Amino acid sequence: MKKKGMTISLAVILILEIAAIVLLLHKYRADRLAFQERYAAREELETEPWSEESSQTELVEAILDETEAPQVLLQVPVTEATDMGGNETGKETEMDLKKQAEEIVAAMSLEEKIAQMFIITPDALTGVTGANYAGQVTEQCFQSYPVGGLVFFESNILSEEQIQTMTSSLQRISLSYTGLPLFLGVDEEGGRVARIAGRGILDAPVFDSMYSIGMSGDSARAYQAGKEIASYVREAGFNVDFAPVADIWSNPANTVIGDRSFGTEAGTVSEMVSAMVTGMTEEKILSVVKHFPGHGNTDEDSHSGAVYSWRTLEELEAEEFLPFQAGIQAGADMVMVGHISLPECLGNDVPASLSYEAVSGILRGKLDFEGLVVTDALNMGAISNRYSSGEAAVRAVQAGVDILMMPQDFYGAYESLLNAVSQDEISEERIGESVTRIVEKKLEILE
Repeated sequence: MKKKGMTISLAVILILEIAAIVLLLHKYRADRLAFQERYAAREELETEPWSEESSQTELVEAILDETEAPQVLLQVPVTEATDMGGNETGKETEMDLKKQAEEIVAAMSLEEKIAQMFIITPDALTGVTGANYAGQVTEQCFQSYPVGGLVFFESNILSEEQIQTMTSSLQRISLSYTGLPLFLGVDEEGGRVARIAGRGILDAPVFDSMYSIGMSGDSARAYQAGKEIASYVREAGFNVDFAPVADIWSNPANTVIGDRSFGTEAGTVSEMVSAMVTGMTEEKILSVVKHFPGHGNTDEDSHSGAVYSWRTLEELEAEEFLPFQAGIQAGADMVMVGHISLPECLGNDVPASLSYEAVSGILRGKLDFEGLVVTDALNMGAISNRYSSGEAAVRAVQAGVDILMMPQDFYGAYESLLNAVSQDEISEERIGESVTRIVEKKLEILE
């Protein structure tokens, strides 16, 4: 009797397993059909340029309306906290966003988390030099590597219609696959570092050097520059501007910073940085103060090789750190850490971007910065001449960096981080800390 009962039980289990497989196959076919329908709809939408009236929120709503039930990996609705009178309370909203971010990150795979920690060029994502369109190839590449953001250069920006179409298509792809927007960034400082202004695109105003604005002594000009630059950057479809420069031009021989700085004195630069961050924030563009701990007193150029600041910690606190503190207090969303060695301050020649003492000890600890920490471009000589892309990525994350910018070998850096976690060189909790900050900021964009 026992044997017969066991046979019947096994038969029932086998029938249930077959039924489960049939259901899974049916669901797969249904999901695949839904994906094909969404993809066809998105291909049509990619041909439509971003309208001047569009906003990030409108884009999100348009994408979510494409289908009745959009299939995204991590879609979590954004809710608002309100007080008893029905008014939104900032502290509760901030806590609510953090909780949502934590829930999203908890549902991510390690691969998805690590991909979110990279901002790379469209060229690096697609393998296309001067990529200026986001279609099927971009979508396939993003599906494999859903990076956190993309940074654009002149070769990626050809015209108003082209860049608006490309940025809107990229956001559609990202939202469809991850439920999160991309950080789409550009170096638009005003003055000689501009990817849009001066090229006849978007009727963008051309600003004098930031140094000339600083020398005017009128912080209202820096505020207005921040607003106007952020306005046309947003119109192009970007949500991040890698500006303002918070370096003090204290070394006249320094040309890599030079007139990109607001001035030669900490007080002037601090006032102008604060004003520009405020102007950018009002236009809903994420600001990035750079290049911590200060690149204006150096003799070398980090694009080509190692760079040293010979300041002591006390000297840095009295001068170089002040504009960064002003930008942070004004609400800067990110701080970019430069590849600047601080031998007198830290006792070694490790670039600040890879230094735990510089990032976690000073920027997080002493300056109390709680926002996103991003490296300067990791393909610059100060890093690539000394470290492999994988080693630099691992060391930067161990230092406390949240976002890795433009490694020379993105795929090598990505795989090295995966290996570092599997080998217990970096904990998955440490990865989660950075990705939670990233996702929380992206949820703010969706509001």
